[in-house]
Amino acid sequence: MTTKGVTIYFVRHGETYLNHYGRMQGWSNAPLTDNGIEDVRRCGRGLSDVKFDAVYTSDLTRTQDTASIILEENKQTDKMDMVQMPEFREVFFGSYEGMPGSEAWGKVAEHMGYDTSRDMFLNTEIPDRMNAFREADPYHDAENFMMFWDRVEKGLIKLIDKHRDTGETLLLVAHGGTIRYILQNLIPDLTDTKALLNASVSVAAYHGGKYHLDRYNDVSHFRDEE
Repeated sequence: MTTKGVTIYFVRHGETYLNHYGRMQGWSNAPLTDNGIEDVRRCGRGLSDVKFDAVYTSDLTRTQDTASIILEENKQTDKMDMVQMPEFREVFFGSYEGMPGSEAWGKVAEHMGYDTSRDMFLNTEIPDRMNAFREADPYHDAENFMMFWDRVEKGLIKLIDKHRDTGETLLLVAHGGTIRYILQNLIPDLTDTKALLNASVSVAAYHGGKYHLDRYNDVSHFRDEE
């Protein structure tokens, strides 16, 4: 018996002002910059031949705005309802939200016993740093790794349960950390784990109980207006 599977286009939102200013942005909302909007338009033009059967975003405005622009360029705006899922939010940085990234990571590095952020990044894994973020946050509101992954995984299971073996193509607009961690957990042999570019596309196909990665952090399809 052959199964139809499902294909998911993961798109990171376009550049926001907090991205532009190098500040921590998890649950904080910031609008897309002009450059961010243009990159999303270029991304959408490059995906204009892809017919999406369903569209999902996190419940943060930067992903919704990004999805709207992609659908506009895709000429599917009138036909598609965007479903907002808070499960796909970025990790929450607690009281470090909006803080300059260098300052926040410096505090985490100090908490973990490293002299510099560079040393910390070279010698630790992302889950360890996320756990340290919650410990270092004076309010302990930041999410640790299990808090983050538990909610993201619940969202992913909902999506797969609904669309499994439909042969459909989904658009999921989310966040750099969220997408990267979904793919690292789904694709065991994913070795390219560098941070995702704004408006980049990663494509994973689920078929016969396994995931296959077709593209990761791809911006080669970006197309300027003709």
